[in-house]
Amino acid sequence: MKFEVGDKVVIQHSNDEGEVIEIINDKMVLVDVRGVKFPAYTDQLDFPYFKRFTEKKLFPEEKKAKKYIDQLPPEKLAPGKKKDPIVRLAEGVWLTFFPVWDNDEFGDDVVESLKIYLVNSTVTSFTFSYHLNYFGKSDFDLDNQIPAGQDFYLHDIPFANLNDNPVFECEFSLLVPDKAKAEHFETSLKLRAKQVFGRIEEIRKKGEASFSFRLFDKYPYRPVEESVDTLGILSGSGFRMYEASKARQHMEPARSELDLHAEKLTDKPGSLDNFEILTLQLQTFEKYFDLAVAHHLPSMIIIHGVGSGKLRDEIHELLRVKRNVKSFVNRYDPRFGYGATEIFFQYGK
Repeated sequence: MKFEVGDKVVIQHSNDEGEVIEIINDKMVLVDVRGVKFPAYTDQLDFPYFKRFTEKKLFPEEKKAKKYIDQLPPEKLAPGKKKDPIVRLAEGVWLTFFPVWDNDEFGDDVVESLKIYLVNSTVTSFTFSYHLNYFGKSDFDLDNQIPAGQDFYLHDIPFANLNDNPVFECEFSLLVPDKAKAEHFETSLKLRAKQVFGRIEEIRKKGEASFSFRLFDKYPYRPVEESVDTLGILSGSGFRMYEASKARQHMEPARSELDLHAEKLTDKPGSLDNFEILTLQLQTFEKYFDLAVAHHLPSMIIIHGVGSGKLRDEIHELLRVKRNVKSFVNRYDPRFGYGATEIFFQYGK
């Protein structure tokens, strides 16, 4: 589904802005425009952020003198120093995005596409496998190598494709194998249109040419292998051992309703910052989701609140890839408003 409850949208045929208040089905949503509620097909809606960056202005603004790259004086470099094509980033491996700007008929800047680079700001060379997916479907794949301290041009994507929930997946391995390091390392970057538009507006104000997201800071070490006699050691240390067929009766009880508000999870929510609270909430969700599956619950309600929608979005992203999820819905409920998601499970025979 392209849109979720709470998303701001623009009606294409009227240019009115509204908000999605209910998901009707895969092709229709219920929209509220200035208090008027009506159903609309998703292909008749768009994100207002995309419209603001690409719309043609009805009246030209006062033009300012522009300087183009070929009008700038050549950069003077210190002797023996080579110019980097991309500004060096902090340690790690990054995905860097360069907006490609164009002019409409009134001379206003609009974003046409994004150039994507893989930037290696480490002292290690890697082989990599890169994949771009939209709504879980592969769109672009590339296998190659990137030396230490270098950048690698991947491809361009149309700016409008940001509305299709792109996911950038990368798998890395060392170009020169190291027994102490992991054989391979997988990471991914999920972008929402609102997030990218905010970054573009930010670099526009600062006069910068690109924005970046770090994939990882340091390549991980090889996991320590467990001893073959781990079970014997645990048993000899006083741990209780159960038959797998009877494991369920010894588990913590599952919950059909889980409240993830910070004050329900910790005695001192004020001592945690936003990132720490979100991490605690997601860890708790994962724990009780697994318990619900282990106990074969038919359904489960996750109370995430409304707020900024960050927790809801993270949970929905996780639910889309979990095997035992038959469906989930975030619709109005008299008890929680739009602040809860109901999950329906499926189990193999």
